[in-house]
Amino acid sequence: MGSRKKRVAFIPVRGGSKSIPKKNIKEIAGKPLVYWAIDAAIDSKVFDEIYISTDDEEITEVVRKHSVQEKLTIVNRSAESATDTASTESAMIEFAKENEFEFITLIQATSPLLKAKDLKKGMESFLEDKKVGSLLSVCRQERFLWEKDKDNYYQPVNYDPQNRPRRQEFDGFLVENGAFYITSKKRLLKTGSRLSGNIGCYEMTADTYFELDEPSDWDIIEGLLKKKKKKDLYQKVKNIKLFLTDVDGVLTDAGMYYSEKGDELKKFNTRDGKGLELLRKQGINIGIITSEETQIVADRARKLQVTILYQGVKNKGALLTKILSDLDLAESEVAYIGDDINDLSIINRVGFSAAPHDAIEKIKSKVDYLCKKEGGKGCVREFIELIIDQLKN
Repeated sequence: MGSRKKRVAFIPVRGGSKSIPKKNIKEIAGKPLVYWAIDAAIDSKVFDEIYISTDDEEITEVVRKHSVQEKLTIVNRSAESATDTASTESAMIEFAKENEFEFITLIQATSPLLKAKDLKKGMESFLEDKKVGSLLSVCRQERFLWEKDKDNYYQPVNYDPQNRPRRQEFDGFLVENGAFYITSKKRLLKTGSRLSGNIGCYEMTADTYFELDEPSDWDIIEGLLKKKKKKDLYQKVKNIKLFLTDVDGVLTDAGMYYSEKGDELKKFNTRDGKGLELLRKQGINIGIITSEETQIVADRARKLQVTILYQGVKNKGALLTKILSDLDLAESEVAYIGDDINDLSIINRVGFSAAPHDAIEKIKSKVDYLCKKEGGKGCVREFIELIIDQLKN
């Protein structure tokens, strides 16, 4: 990576959780807990390598099923560093002695509210100040603190009760939220600590105060994650003006059917057709793009009243550029669903993308939404209903 410093993400996930058994792979808000940390690390685009450290084979198997496998490396965590009493530092030091890197970011799976932008901005802050030796994530809490004095009575810690500040005038205090820590390999091995030297802080939102330590935390954090997903989804959907879809493997099941006379046949799904009708009633334009060229698709488009039809397309990315110019649209105003490698040039650009459940793995790892249904079996209708539901809210 040229002169860029080598940065690694380190995500420790042991199998021996007592308070919430197997919590690191338990599903929360639609995916295993550890996936939230993995996805934030990948999407931040600041790490040369992302390591998952575990002592548990079941966790290993779950991580191996992550769609962006080529960016992940699973390393074994010794039994000694995975006990209830072992420190996280013991696993970090064990890793550091066996791997080459300059900077390490400890990311804790118990903080799934961590976002990619937090890691990106945190790393930028760490690298910008040359005097900072380590950095940790914090969040601000606006609460009045009390503690016992030497006479066993209570005294305020951070305010004067005689001059009680209003909330808008109160700065509050910073709390270590446990989401991530950044330091160098040199410092980690020298001090045995994740934090040393001059310490910097990166402030995250107040809701990141919550960590998954006890069962009671689960419902709170899952509710926050679902709310976040809904908000993120609406941001992608709210400006959609054009819906584009591939044909083979999306509107059809990708099967090759022939009549006794040798005529090619395609199997479409009527529910997908109804979905396109419903979408059109929302004022969203509809188009079909396919690399094949058949009369069957032309007839199907006519029946569905789809006026934007491109067949025999060899370069879908170039076509998208033309469509955007012709219709005076921005990439963010387009939704697309595709299933194979030739769809990537559109999927990588549009505002909202999806794939059938049986799409190729490379496509699954790139889209915003992976349908539960397969190609030709209602995936287009599923994607459309997702869009319509968001527009109604």
